[in-house]
Amino acid sequence: MGEERLDTALPAGADPQRHARLLRRVHEAALTGGRPPVPPRPVIEESWERVRRYGVDPDGRCPAPALRTEEVGRERGDSPLEEVLPLIGSALLGAGEQAGHVMLVTDPRGVILWRDGARDMRRLADGAGLVEGAAWDEGSTGTNAIGTALAVGRPVQVYSAEHYVRGLHRLTCACAPVHDPRDGRVIGAIDVTGPAATAHASTLALVNAVARLAESHLRGRHDANLERLRAVAAPLLAGMAGPALVVDENGWTAAAVGTGPVRRVLLPRRVDGSSAWIPSLGECRLEPLPGGWLVRPSGREAAPGSQVVLDLRGPEVSVSGPSGSWSHRLTVRHAEVLLVLARHRRGRTAAQLSQALFGAPDRLVTVRAEVSRLRRHLGGLLESRPYRFSDRVEVRVRGADDPCALPASQAPEVRAARAEAAQGTAASQRSVT
Repeated sequence: MGEERLDTALPAGADPQRHARLLRRVHEAALTGGRPPVPPRPVIEESWERVRRYGVDPDGRCPAPALRTEEVGRERGDSPLEEVLPLIGSALLGAGEQAGHVMLVTDPRGVILWRDGARDMRRLADGAGLVEGAAWDEGSTGTNAIGTALAVGRPVQVYSAEHYVRGLHRLTCACAPVHDPRDGRVIGAIDVTGPAATAHASTLALVNAVARLAESHLRGRHDANLERLRAVAAPLLAGMAGPALVVDENGWTAAAVGTGPVRRVLLPRRVDGSSAWIPSLGECRLEPLPGGWLVRPSGREAAPGSQVVLDLRGPEVSVSGPSGSWSHRLTVRHAEVLLVLARHRRGRTAAQLSQALFGAPDRLVTVRAEVSRLRRHLGGLLESRPYRFSDRVEVRVRGADDPCALPASQAPEVRAARAEAAQGTAASQRSVT
């Protein structure tokens, strides 16, 4: 995943109260159009711009819960972070009790699923809307550590008046996203929040370390599960005459014979029969195993799914077809590639893709590597020479008009899509008036 960047709010050696007063002047200048005494940190300035476009009220109230109690319970059961919650709590709650913090664990959207901490801090959190089921993405709550860390995909600390909403200026929060160690997608976030007076520069490093510890634990559990499935499958695969794979319930490959290495296959959300079309393998027979599936490619490349939906807000790509439906969480770069191909159905050369992604035509090695990784997941949905979506699929894009979609992207094609969406919105408003 590369070297982690930490966005720390409180400069080393700074007086917290004096720094908070300075930030309030910066915040007020940003809202009134005045000249700030110092510029805000880039991560904060970019976030303020996003939430302004999103229409967040700086004098807004704390968010109401987005999920009911029973919905929170279901989300917890579906979250991979449930199994590492004791580890997260043991690492953070002792420090939180001592420092007067509350610990929060969210889903990938920024909805709070778990909360714990000192009793007086939980009362303060109640008043701020930091309750289970509440949405703390930037579009709902403005600039805050949870929403901003999830938006930019890296650990972020937000102190006092760096929060866009004035009612949160009394708080300091530090948050780190947690990634699925298998594919790098964000599966949630870990946050500690407390009164602004308790701010400390080391808090973010602590939260980030706990997030990395959770990822390490999840990686170990995944490897152990695949090893158990591999032991079950070994005698079965030994007698196979044709190509076959054994995958877990999420499509991760435990073992394979007679076929090239495939790290993961996209299984249908629901298997209704004994066969299905799988993007990277074509038509396959599926047989259930304890904890997974035996996948036997037939060698026939059936027609791709009839519809592909690229949702930039995930980002995620979903495929629907006769054999079922699939979804695949995307990296920002892969979402950018698919957006370019969706906007140019006749296709793009490697040089044209490089220009659309990087603003220069010479990043050919990088472009080819990224498309190769995508084709390993999406198979016959993507074609080459030039790179393009198959003519046999319908492609739709969602979220191009969302200012919070792909916030970390600076690709020229993404900026062009945003500008076109903004012009379309302005034109429709003029026609109404």
